[in-house]
Amino acid sequence: MSIRLKLLRKKLGVTLEALAEKSGMTKSYLSKVERGLNTPSIAAALKLAKALNVKVEELFSEDNVSLDSYSLVRSHERQSLAANDQSPGYAVLAHQVSERNLLPFIIYPPSEFTDKTFKEHMGEEFLFVHEGQVEVDFMNERVLLERGDALHFNAQKPHRIRSVGEVQAQLLVVVHSAEE
Repeated sequence: MSIRLKLLRKKLGVTLEALAEKSGMTKSYLSKVERGLNTPSIAAALKLAKALNVKVEELFSEDNVSLDSYSLVRSHERQSLAANDQSPGYAVLAHQVSERNLLPFIIYPPSEFTDKTFKEHMGEEFLFVHEGQVEVDFMNERVLLERGDALHFNAQKPHRIRSVGEVQAQLLVVVHSAEE
C-alpha cells in the first residue's frame, strides 16, 4: 500500500526540502516514498508523521472522517511546520487534514519577502490578522492589512506575505484546497 505522504505534504504546503530537513531523511528517499518505490519502516513513518504534525494513521488511512467527528487542536499542542528559524513559521490548526477541504493555519510571516517565488494553488484563501500588520503582495498590487482585517481571494492569484511594523504578525489563514 502506498502511503499518502505527497497528498498530506501538498495539502499542508510543505516542500520536499522542508520535510527532508524536519524529518532528517533525504529528499531522494522521500521522493521514492511519495512515488511508491519505497515503503517506510514504522520508525520512518513515525518520524514523517511527527514532522508533518499528523497522526501516523493519516499516512496510511483510507477511511473517510465521519460526519460526527471533529478536530480540536489546543494552543499548547500546536507544532510549527517551519523548516528552520529563517523560514516563516506556521502551524496547522486541524487534524485529519487528508480528509478535509478547509485547512486552517496560524502563520507568523517573516519581516522580509525571503522567498522570491509567489505562492499559487488551487482553491481559495482567507486571511485574518490576529496580531500586528501584514503586507500581501499580489505581484502587481500590495495590500496592507491591520489587526482585525480580513482578506479573501482566489489562491490561484500569485501571492506572498510579510510582517510589517514592530510587532510580529500573527495570521489565521484558512485555505480551501480544491481537489486537483
